[in-house]
Amino acid sequence: MSDINDARARYERFAANEAPGRSEVYREWAEGVATDDEILAILSQLPSPHRQPPVVFAATRMLGSGEGTYAEWAAFVRANADRVVAECAARSTQTNEPLRCAPLMLALTRVRGPIALIEVGASAGLCLFPDRYAYRYGDEAPLGSGSVELASVLRGDIAGPSRIPEIVWRAGIDIQPRDARDPQDRAWIEGLVWPGETERAERIHAALDIAAADPPLMVAGDASEPGALEELVARAPEGATIVITTPGVLPHIPREARERLIATIQGLPARWITIDSAALHDTWDPAPEGERGFLLALDGRPLAEVDPLGGWIAAL
Repeated sequence: MSDINDARARYERFAANEAPGRSEVYREWAEGVATDDEILAILSQLPSPHRQPPVVFAATRMLGSGEGTYAEWAAFVRANADRVVAECAARSTQTNEPLRCAPLMLALTRVRGPIALIEVGASAGLCLFPDRYAYRYGDEAPLGSGSVELASVLRGDIAGPSRIPEIVWRAGIDIQPRDARDPQDRAWIEGLVWPGETERAERIHAALDIAAADPPLMVAGDASEPGALEELVARAPEGATIVITTPGVLPHIPREARERLIATIQGLPARWITIDSAALHDTWDPAPEGERGFLLALDGRPLAEVDPLGGWIAAL
């Protein structure tokens, strides 16, 4: 498949399957791109991971495209093609959604503490503070007293956690880690929120304030490379249970590197919590039965089916 046809198919899928119900602006833009050969030719200059709609749309908004009609957005891209290509080439998907901590908590509270928490693909580290947020699981009593409340719907015969885990050390590794104290990094993380997601924008803004007030250790590196994750694990304090999380990052890692990373995690003296598509890898134990979406798992054992961004949790 040519680069232009690959880009066309990607934007068609995004307009049909991902944007509806979340962002009318992005749905309209993606539909427009899919039928605009001139814009497709510009975007096809980018490596595949950098031409993804959320990356391109966020980068162009940061450059000043505004959030108007497709015609207005496309005119901006045509007039600034070189800047758009350069900006997108330097960016990648770094969805940093603290709401993912709601399902992560179900697994964390099954781990004996104190906990040394490590996140792979941590972005700005917003999922490294599950003990600093407040939670509301369905109709259950609120849990925690943080300034940011994370609400998740419970489906089926499943209960939310009953306690906040003790986390004594936290660290993240990312190819391009972001600093919640840096205005440009904050602008990028907040810019990845889609137009129309007002509640999510407010949640991420407040979570960035929490991360900025007490920054975690952030390491620039590729966790799938030999030695990278092992070196970070070695820095954890003695006496703490090491927990490595990979919430939503594995789909963005090429297959060979992903398999190497999973094997590395499983060989370390650490617990592993992940949120992944059931079809992404074959290390579930036991393998999920029937068709499943995204699963929350502890050490490969599925605990629940979940919304990939944490909005709901369902009993298996």
